[in-house]
Amino acid sequence: MQKRPLGRTGLSIAPVVFGGNVFGWTANEKTSFALLDAFFDAGYNTIDTADVYSAWVDGHVGGESETIIGKWLKRGHVPRDRAVIVTKVGFDNNGRKTGLSAKWIAEAAEASLKRLGTDYIDLYLAHKPDPDVPHEETLEAFAKLKQQGKVRAIGCSNFDATQLQASFDVAADQGLPRYDVVQPEYNLYTRQAFEGPLADLCIAQEIGVISYYALAAGFLTGKYRKPEDVEGSSRSYRVGDYLNEKGFRILAALDKVAAETGTSPATVAIAWIAARPGITAPIASATSLKQLESLIAAGKLQLSAAQMALLTEAGA
Repeated sequence: MQKRPLGRTGLSIAPVVFGGNVFGWTANEKTSFALLDAFFDAGYNTIDTADVYSAWVDGHVGGESETIIGKWLKRGHVPRDRAVIVTKVGFDNNGRKTGLSAKWIAEAAEASLKRLGTDYIDLYLAHKPDPDVPHEETLEAFAKLKQQGKVRAIGCSNFDATQLQASFDVAADQGLPRYDVVQPEYNLYTRQAFEGPLADLCIAQEIGVISYYALAAGFLTGKYRKPEDVEGSSRSYRVGDYLNEKGFRILAALDKVAAETGTSPATVAIAWIAARPGITAPIASATSLKQLESLIAAGKLQLSAAQMALLTEAGA
């Protein structure tokens, strides 16, 4: 599997990242282990999670995903140095504001390390901007974790170009490490959060980009094509937003390219992101080995210029 450099971090990752939000939610421990084994056996090497996954489930407190990943690592199917673990800090948990204060980052990092059963995190991300904490305080906290060897690289999620540039300015002025990775929402349907100023800044500054919602909550798999299809789905709150003219236009383009390539709409949707300017790798999830086949195939699919143009135009 051809790996891609993740910006200036020194990390190299395969062209698709496994989204660990499903672990302990829609994939139980046994299923999660099987999925991770198969994913790594296919040559992929990166898992994305967060300390807040899956606090939205009744009875959960957050950290369930990290705990499952930690148990999987302990099994030793994959040596620790072959797995790139991405986790995040700073997203509100069940109404409790956590944020990006130095105190909370230090506490949260220790808790994540314990759940993951490891002594270092490969990539630690600020999960979302915190308007109540200055960039300097957050970056100093991340710098300390790097100095202690507990974190190899840092980045941020859900920052726009203005926020990211402001963090760069503070890092340069204060001699602090900058964010070297960005995690924006990006897929065939939702493109405005990345394309434009943020993509331009990331390319100019050699920032690694690991995008999330590659399949638009499952819509881009083609599984949901009318309102009744989403009834009872755990992601129905999102999928309904895509059932419109634009969404149907994208599905038609995905169907056409999937037929041409002998793959699936999900595989094509992920491969399109992976081939876009500025993108290092998209994140995608699976809850069964059958679904995982689409992720594995996406990292190996090379779309033609005509196919890329068709898909890009459909989602414009």
